[in-house]
Amino acid sequence: MTIPTSSIDAVTPEGPVAEAAPPVAARRRRLRFVANPKAATGLVMLAFFLLLAVIGPWIAPYDPSARGPELVQPPSGAHWFGTSHLGQDIFSQVLVGTRSVILVGLVAGIVATVLSVLIGVTAGYLGGGADDGLSALSNVFLVIPALPLIIIITSTIQAGGDFVVALVIGFTSWAWGARVLRAQTLSLRRRDYVEAARATGESTWRIIGFEILPNLTAIIASNFVGTVIFAVMSEITLAFIGISGMSEWNWGTILFWAQGQQALAQGAWWWFVPAGLAIALLGTALALVNFGIDEFVSPRLRSGGATKVRTADGRTVRLRVGFTPVLAPPPRPRPALPPRETVVLGNTDGKGGGR
Repeated sequence: MTIPTSSIDAVTPEGPVAEAAPPVAARRRRLRFVANPKAATGLVMLAFFLLLAVIGPWIAPYDPSARGPELVQPPSGAHWFGTSHLGQDIFSQVLVGTRSVILVGLVAGIVATVLSVLIGVTAGYLGGGADDGLSALSNVFLVIPALPLIIIITSTIQAGGDFVVALVIGFTSWAWGARVLRAQTLSLRRRDYVEAARATGESTWRIIGFEILPNLTAIIASNFVGTVIFAVMSEITLAFIGISGMSEWNWGTILFWAQGQQALAQGAWWWFVPAGLAIALLGTALALVNFGIDEFVSPRLRSGGATKVRTADGRTVRLRVGFTPVLAPPPRPRPALPPRETVVLGNTDGKGGGR
């Protein structure tokens, strides 16, 4: 007997086959990271600094090293950020110094991220002797002091410039990220989809590239942002303490001359406030991007900073105060206790006494 096809419904464990998601919903899922207020704000601020790094030396109104007759003058129409003790335009120094800061941060972040991914993921997936050897290498680089090494290298290689500083920072700051990626890879290597790919004969590098790395994207991005912040702070610190071998102007160099000429004692706030504010804004931009990554990958952090959130069961809850609110799970209802039974001892006719 044949069964008419019209009477057959395609049924899945969750019900009828769902229709394909509309393209608008798929586009919204792809743009969820950019729609996050923290991530969007951080990306806009970061794009602004990248733009200044590219066009800063071209739009600077003066040569940052050129001296002038106006010594330690406050901001004016001719000098937007005032002048230094030699009549140098501080606004031009900030613009020109942006390129050095961004270059060192990006190069060091890329180098450290590539090394941490290669060593950490390889050690976690292969295991055995390879894991022991790469873990020992990570432990060695984890205790190497980066700043003293940079001081020694820049003192030896005078013509190295910012690129050498960025390479040294990148080669000495990958170990912590590699340890984190190794731990995550150890938890992923025995998952069902990895075992299925291995059973079908997929090569090791294809499994790492297409099965494991996509699940580590958020951690890799977070490590990159953290390394960029560390590299920027390291370069500014080295310039502030007067280490040579870097570019002539960056934000740390401005602070070095302001501190050396007692700008605070002279009341010349315009000498150090713009550079300090630029450092704070760049750090804030990178931190906001990092927060956005955390909220993008964690479903419990996708509240977008709202104080009230509607849960899946229709309840409206108020989130606790905090920069990144976390929605606590609803309390579990207590199981109902069975009714107590009353037992009466004695005669059923009510004439006798019970014991």
